[in-house]
Amino acid sequence: MKFYFKENNVQTELEYGELVISGNEEYGFRPFQLMVSSIVSCSGSVFKQILSKQRIELESLEITADVKRNPEEANRIEQIDLTFIVKGSALNQVKLDKSLAIARKNCAMVRSVEGSIEINEVIQIEA
Repeated sequence: MKFYFKENNVQTELEYGELVISGNEEYGFRPFQLMVSSIVSCSGSVFKQILSKQRIELESLEITADVKRNPEEANRIEQIDLTFIVKGSALNQVKLDKSLAIARKNCAMVRSVEGSIEINEVIQIEA
């Protein structure tokens, strides 16, 4: 990966397209947004793959992320609370929780921040 520093942002060209990063939302995605997005998308994708292998079908999956940052330590991310909101028929909370535990062990982004960022995950089933 190659990054180019511009006046107000950093840019890179990836296979999918251009990524523009900046500490100022007016000029690009903020680094903390990308960090949280990476964790959410990795965790959610692995979770969906595991459910698919178990033939558990969801109507929808939505993940909310509540981020706690420490302004006294360079505003670093200290904790991310993820709520997996799932919809489907005949969903079993215990099976979903077990699948999420497996997903956590297999998500590269979650594993990469272990010991530095506390990540809490909970599943909420909606009718």
